[in-house]
Amino acid sequence: MTLPSDRHYTVELHASAERVPQIQRILAAHLRYWNLELHIPPVCRGVAELLTNVHRHIGPDARCVVELRWSGRHLTASVADQGPRLPKLRSAGGGGLSTVAALSDSWGTCGTADGKVIWFTRRVEETRKVRLTSQAPLRSVPDAKGQPAVPVEPPADPGAGATADGPAPAASPAVSFA
Repeated sequence: MTLPSDRHYTVELHASAERVPQIQRILAAHLRYWNLELHIPPVCRGVAELLTNVHRHIGPDARCVVELRWSGRHLTASVADQGPRLPKLRSAGGGGLSTVAALSDSWGTCGTADGKVIWFTRRVEETRKVRLTSQAPLRSVPDAKGQPAVPVEPPADPGAGATADGPAPAASPAVSFA
């Protein structure tokens, strides 16, 4: 399935600490749907850092907007809030923007009429599809002492059974590599 290269998702929320894991799950689902599985951990972590900063510096009742945009070549995540003060990059390893900077190819901030937007981007290479096929188990090969080794079984069919995304595909599953 080929998806259009310009994809967009936006959600508005209160910046409470309880909402961060929920937003991460929602973003992960969108990235999975867009076949961008390799970007789930860094994007979710970066957005979590930005939401934590909103919660910490503006307050838990602060409204903010989280946005994902995929142009086909770049994936951009942003968090907009109503805080007037632009953040500053502190020393590396301190979390917040230093973590976002480490997880991204570029990042930035900009003031708006009603607050600010903090964004980061990641380059997205075109994914290649590789077909996995089932093979017969390997024959036993004697170990160094001449004893028969335990046969190696192929991995279980990852397409068997239902998944969170729905029923398993009828054909062999495809795996994306970036």
